[in-house]
Amino acid sequence: MDINEELGMAQTIKLGDRAIFVHTDVSDENNVKTSIQLANKFMGGITLAVNCAGIATAGRTLGRNGPWPSDSFNRVIQINLVGSYNVTKESAAIMQLNEPNNEGERGVIICTASIAAFEGQIGQAAYSASKGGVVGMMLPLAREFAQFGIRVNAIAPGIFMTPMMAGMPEDVQESLGNQIPFPPRLGRPEEYSDTVAFIYGNAVVNGETIRIDGAIRMQPK
Repeated sequence: MDINEELGMAQTIKLGDRAIFVHTDVSDENNVKTSIQLANKFMGGITLAVNCAGIATAGRTLGRNGPWPSDSFNRVIQINLVGSYNVTKESAAIMQLNEPNNEGERGVIICTASIAAFEGQIGQAAYSASKGGVVGMMLPLAREFAQFGIRVNAIAPGIFMTPMMAGMPEDVQESLGNQIPFPPRLGRPEEYSDTVAFIYGNAVVNGETIRIDGAIRMQPK
């Protein structure tokens, strides 16, 4: 699910007939509900939902042109936090109807937080608030969904190779990577997906946020 038709269709072709692209604005509750239902029908059930949609719009609250508009702040919250909630609740509504496995588990939901939830930098008030909200809702959701056998966790990546990062000059990427204690490089997409696989396969990981950041702790700016 994404809003980028071109990349979405390209990935569908790459992944083959086991994948489907559904144009989805995660901040739109009804859109998400319809998309989740389509996914459920296509796959014959849902046992894993991963929230990766997000924007990293930054701006100083007191900038050169005056206070940062609340509309800009709200857009980040709507996509990063409310969007994650929308996908989570609609996925859980499907998962609760699944047949449980031998441990009573019916599904797993994973949200993407960020180390900015813990060490937000100057200009990241909206982004940090949205990701802090993601971290904050993990435990209450995990506790609520326990009765249905649905686990809820989050991953908090550090500085990773994302499409946005890939568009930056190589020297900038290298400089950012060198800030990480070890390994001194950008995180790789497969290291994120490996963490998803670990969470999915380990039934006692629940209500938790796992940092994958190479031990970096972000400075104020």
